[in-house]
This record gives sequence, C-alpha cells and structure tokens, in this order.
Amino acid sequence: MSGLIGKKVGMTSIFDELGRSIAVSVIEVDPCAITQIKTEETDGYNAVQLSAFDKKASKVTKAVAGHFDKAGVEPKKVTVEFRDFIPEGFELGDELTIDDVFNVGDRVDVVGTSKGSGFTGVMKRHNFRGVGGQTHGQKNQERRGGSIGQASDPSRVFKGMKMPGRAGNQRAKVQNLSIAKIYGDSNLVLVTGGIPGANGGYVEIHNKSQSVS
Repeated sequence: MSGLIGKKVGMTSIFDELGRSIAVSVIEVDPCAITQIKTEETDGYNAVQLSAFDKKASKVTKAVAGHFDKAGVEPKKVTVEFRDFIPEGFELGDELTIDDVFNVGDRVDVVGTSKGSGFTGVMKRHNFRGVGGQTHGQKNQERRGGSIGQASDPSRVFKGMKMPGRAGNQRAKVQNLSIAKIYGDSNLVLVTGGIPGANGGYVEIHNKSQSVS
C-alpha cells in the first residue's frame, strides 16, 4: 500500500461544489526521501522505507547517520516502512511528493499516535456505564470498577482485566477517509474528517488505491 509521511497541522472546514460545509484535517506532507528499498530477493518481502522532515546531523547516532549517507540524503526525523509498495521509476535517494502518490478523491487510512489522557478510571478508559446505585463490590462509589478478585481457585486476577490506568498515547488508525484537496505548492493535503493525535504530531497516510503516477 503506497503512502507518505505527514505532520498534523489542525482542522478546518471547506465547502464542496454543492455548498456543503465539510470538516477536514490539514496535513503537511514534506517530500519523502527513499532511504531503503526491500524486495523479495533481498529481504523476503516488498517494501519501501521513507523518511521525512529534516533533523540535525548532530542529533543522530553514527549508525543512523551511515544509513542516511548510504541513501545519499540528509538525516530525517521520521522513518516509516510501507509494505508491498515499490514505486516504479524511483531509486534510492529519490523523493516522493504529494502529486506522486495522491489524487483528489483517493481513499486513505491515516495512522498516528492518539492524544494521551494520563491515568484515568474505568469509565473514561473502557466506557463503563457505572452501577447506578447498585452494589457490585465497591460500596457506594458508582464510578469504581467493582470487584476484580477471584475465588480461592484461581486466586488471581486474569490478564487483560479492564482496570484504571494510562489511557491514550497509542498507535491509532482512522480508515476510509478521502482526499478533499491538495495544495502541492504548500505541501498540504486536506483529508475529510478527524485524524489521530495532537497538532504537530507525525502521521502516516496510506493510499488504499496504491496508485503512483
């Protein structure tokens, strides 16, 4: 599946040809350098590794710097591998732009890191409804999770029990969005709907049509 790396700018709204207001997410998509090409013969599968957004050379290790030097590109902040994607006519070190991968109307999946909510209870973290004044092992505290213990057998809490803890700050994907507008001169893509993460967060845009011009 073809795709590029971007940075979430924020949300706004635009009007379509029928005058309807559409909520869109604005994504900055810098040209992505090809830093590695994997094939069935060399790696067992087809993929292309893309890197985007410049990074100071002093901020990378020698091993990482050597990887970028091999591709003939400057160090980058974000590196993502897109499997089953070998762009025809491009070689190691070349750059892919918005116009090379996306067209208006393409269906895309956007992957990012969701906003962190810190330590939260079971109602916010797992959408528990509360007990409505009934007793389920937590006296009169209706937002508590209730009893989690077992009997003498097995005398333990099972793995995966829904309990309070850190919420958010995880890899998240929003599927079946569409490209509303492309501003190639400004390196901006407008995608319908919301996408994961806070403004300034890096995202992966996967083109479900797998088209590369």
